[in-house]
Amino acid sequence: MISRRNIRVKVMQTLYAIEAGACPADVSRAHEELSKKLEQSSRLFSYLLFLLSEVAKYAEKDALKRASKHLPSQDDLQVDVKVSGNELMAHYTLDPAFQQWAIRGNFQAHLDIALTKKCYLTLCATPEYAAYISSPKRDKNSERDILLHIFNNILLPDERIDEHLSEQFLVWDDDAEMMQTMVVHFLQRPAGWDLEQVISNEKRNFGLELLKTTLEKKAHCLEVIGSKLQNWDADRIALLDMVLMRMGLCELLYFETIPPKVTLNEYIDLAKDYSTAHSGQFVNGILDGIHKEMEAEGRLRKVEYRK
Repeated sequence: MISRRNIRVKVMQTLYAIEAGACPADVSRAHEELSKKLEQSSRLFSYLLFLLSEVAKYAEKDALKRASKHLPSQDDLQVDVKVSGNELMAHYTLDPAFQQWAIRGNFQAHLDIALTKKCYLTLCATPEYAAYISSPKRDKNSERDILLHIFNNILLPDERIDEHLSEQFLVWDDDAEMMQTMVVHFLQRPAGWDLEQVISNEKRNFGLELLKTTLEKKAHCLEVIGSKLQNWDADRIALLDMVLMRMGLCELLYFETIPPKVTLNEYIDLAKDYSTAHSGQFVNGILDGIHKEMEAEGRLRKVEYRK
């Protein structure tokens, strides 16, 4: 499922939009914006599973079309449809939660049939597919592996699929890497997933609380961070770096169950991945300095945040 790191990214994006003036600073409105982002990510994840299933199911459509020719060849009459009955795929597509996602998201209307066909034909030309249909038996490993092959080697590398997803989902560019990890994890261990809650309540609540705390404690965080800037001009610091430092400081101060080392590592990595080339080192220096000072003075108490 979506990790805390993914949640932090969504909170970071929401706070950045607020600071850039693209979103109101009101907590309730900010919560609405974050909830929309999380909903969009959940819908994107479900659509990727849907798209995967449609490529596999196209085997039946292909077989029917070829058999319906005026003079079908022997090959036309012997199209293998094994993949369309993939047991792992059948398991999740029959899940009521998945079907609800498909209905609410109107997935069928978003589908590009020509693109689905192209991906299926590309699949048919691969040795992995030939090996899969050559066996008359079904087993969990081969059912899983062929779906992983379709997703990782057919769908993701296709530029038209990338364009299609970018057009249909505004969050695709930001979420692509996360979605690849999530779909692979799902296919490897589907029993551990609840498709009704792609994002668990615990993770959702963590994100909402982190957003609320970072907004309400902005003045205090800026004061603490400002005291460590020394010769730095706060106005010249990258906006995203300041957002990340505020979030990190709030975790240090107000989230009792998160070890300081975890918090520091998370925000250093986020700064490296999303901000400037030197942001990781800069954010590390400021947050680590604050952490060490508060810990030495006994002022760092991991207590649950209260307004």
